[in-house]
Amino acid sequence: MFSTSDLADGVAGLGLALQPEQLDQLVRYADLLTRWNRVHNLTAVEPGQTLTHHLLDSLSIVPTLAVRAHSAAPLRVLDVGAGGGLPGLPLAIALPSAHVTLLDKVEKKVAFLRQAQLELRLPNVDVVHARVEQLRAPPFDVILARAFATLLELVRLSRPLLASDGCWCAMKGTLPRAEIEELERAQLGVRIAQIVKLHVPRLAAERHLIVIEPT
Repeated sequence: MFSTSDLADGVAGLGLALQPEQLDQLVRYADLLTRWNRVHNLTAVEPGQTLTHHLLDSLSIVPTLAVRAHSAAPLRVLDVGAGGGLPGLPLAIALPSAHVTLLDKVEKKVAFLRQAQLELRLPNVDVVHARVEQLRAPPFDVILARAFATLLELVRLSRPLLASDGCWCAMKGTLPRAEIEELERAQLGVRIAQIVKLHVPRLAAERHLIVIEPT
């Protein structure tokens, strides 16, 4: 397990300024995830990689989301296929003014997410047990996905849930050129608005954030 100082160093490396209580919540979340994972297999990442592959990786997209959190109304975020709460829970901690809905179809993962929301006392988090195509909710400003589906599938499955001026944010490893081309060929009335090459402290692997908007 990592220390709070390790986390603070990584957060600073991302250019973020989090309060001590936020760092404490992130550490407690990582501990809870590790303990549940021993029994319920929520994630394949080893405990020694939790800091880099989970927390810092998730937090690396905060600057992109923070730019959109500029109106008086809270930013409405949907994390599709939230699994063990990534990236949704770290984002909810780092951006307490945003309202984050964690969506997953697997009951044991939903049980963990509800327990995490309760233990971490996150009033800006909702947990929903459903498939994305079954969800009925007011439109979201941002729809997030991390290891959920191809770009095309993400857009097709979740389009009814996106606000007219909203965007999809898909977290990927290496730049998914084939997925981008597939999405462009489909002519769904969307465009690649931004490709952000993410730099995650202590993580050598490539990370990209693909931002998609309706045209």
